Amino acid sequence: MRPFGRLLRQPIHIRHHLHLQRPRHFNHDVFRPSRTTSSRPTQPPTRRSRAPLPQRSAFDPLAFAIALAVACLSAEYIGSKYYWINDDDEEHETDEEATSSSPQDEGLQSDITGDSSTDLEHLALLYRHTMAANMPPGRPGNLTPDQETKLKEMWLAVLEVFGVAHEPSSHTNGTATSTSDSTTSTTPQKKKKSRLSIFGKKDKSDTDPSDPSSADNDKHGQTKDYQRALASQSPESLRDAFWSMSKHDHPDALLLRFLRARKWDVQAALVMMIATMHWRSTEMHVDDDIMVNGEEAALKESKSANAAEKKEGDDFMAQLRMGKSFLHGADKDGRPCCWVRVKLHKQGEQSERSLERFTVYTIETARMMLRPPVDTATIVFDMTDFSMANMDYTPVKFMIKCFEANYPESLGSVLVYKAPWIFQGIWKIIRGWLDPVVAGKVHFASQLDELSEFIPRSQIMKEMGGEEDWRYEYVEPRDGENQRMLEAGPKEELQRERTELVRSYESETVAWAHGEDKGEGRGRIAERLAQNYWRLDPFVRAQSLYDRTGVLGESGKLEFYPSRASPTVPAGPGAADDDVD
Repeated sequence: MRPFGRLLRQPIHIRHHLHLQRPRHFNHDVFRPSRTTSSRPTQPPTRRSRAPLPQRSAFDPLAFAIALAVACLSAEYIGSKYYWINDDDEEHETDEEATSSSPQDEGLQSDITGDSSTDLEHLALLYRHTMAANMPPGRPGNLTPDQETKLKEMWLAVLEVFGVAHEPSSHTNGTATSTSDSTTSTTPQKKKKSRLSIFGKKDKSDTDPSDPSSADNDKHGQTKDYQRALASQSPESLRDAFWSMSKHDHPDALLLRFLRARKWDVQAALVMMIATMHWRSTEMHVDDDIMVNGEEAALKESKSANAAEKKEGDDFMAQLRMGKSFLHGADKDGRPCCWVRVKLHKQGEQSERSLERFTVYTIETARMMLRPPVDTATIVFDMTDFSMANMDYTPVKFMIKCFEANYPESLGSVLVYKAPWIFQGIWKIIRGWLDPVVAGKVHFASQLDELSEFIPRSQIMKEMGGEEDWRYEYVEPRDGENQRMLEAGPKEELQRERTELVRSYESETVAWAHGEDKGEGRGRIAERLAQNYWRLDPFVRAQSLYDRTGVLGESGKLEFYPSRASPTVPAGPGAADDDVD
């Protein structure tokens, strides 16, 4: 014990040193080779040789005949199912069918190109064929039985909010009736209750947190907007907002955007859609201000004596003139491209209101360039020469809200080109704000080869390293370019026609949703609604840069790359009156 006692009396660092010097004992048997190991060399495994497969001829006549027959039968089935109208069959209708249909139905079932221009005939033909053959899944003409059932449920819920009776008997007179017209003034509370409890009230304790419409998952507060819309807006105003947004789109396509965005949850899709109508009509005033007034009104505001109006007009026109963002060309999938030159944005140069109006104006103008089966657009953010002075989170948040809440399923892809290293930290913040589906559409391209995977090199501007000899130049609005908007007679006639088409479409939809028919008439009415809009367009939408440069033509004609041989449009407010179309 004495040596051990002397060790304990040593300082701690000496004891530790002595402990480290103690010999360590190893189990050397671990490193000895096993005696059971065989010393014979191992033979490599032999591979059995397989008999050669029988050779088949390059051309099998029997297989080719079977494939050809299947293709023909499939084409005939698709053509009969998705609105391919046979004009010869329509001309040889029996007298019984002709007498059983009402005059209004005869007008709807007549040849859609009878009283239309050549451009509208071509548009209707293109619309009819693309709706049948090339539509992506979840679009009109390409729905599964379950998806079609969800669409029917969505339509019945929407029509109830719009105050349109959707009982099966309402289809007998050829038009759907409005519940607001038949409801007396002594029962306003009952009508309000039915609109607010379409899906039944739930106890707060029974709220499903996984429900997209619940407060926990309501990222943009659309449930409150939905309730506010039902409480403050009339059914007619919400109905008008919907059909104003529809424009040249198939009405089913508009509803299906919200259904796809909410994973085919009808209740959540309805909340999202009504909140969007409320946003369009009461907050942004998309159709009764931004689009109907357009660039010409902004130019006039920039010359106003009122300081506030002049500021808004100057800010809006400044963004157009510098080309901060503009629409040009299409990507490899035929989607219109919006090019954003980030270096031209400086925080605080334009007011928040003008930035939001310009963003909505650009999105709505891009919608004018969508033709089925293309229903989305591509945004290219050119980050060349980007610095922190160009970073502004407020418009970024507004843009995210637009595409996630108010323009669902409208974004095809987002291309971020030549982002510097400083953007990495910014992207981490922005990515946290994005819905995972939207974030999955963002692609980074640091070189031209990567960008050309999405857009052909020949359609990328030279300023970005591409081969297209084109640069953005703004053409100023002309005096009197929107003169047709003042012609009350033609405008009212087209609006009356559209009102009748809308009523007929709603009536046909009620019958289709209740299983009374297969909905063939809805497709024909949707075509006529598209034609009607393009005739009405000059009266309800102010001319834009893309109308003046020939990208958007008469009757909905679209030319992404208008020929340079086409006549140029005179620019500036000093253009002569005889130059006005």
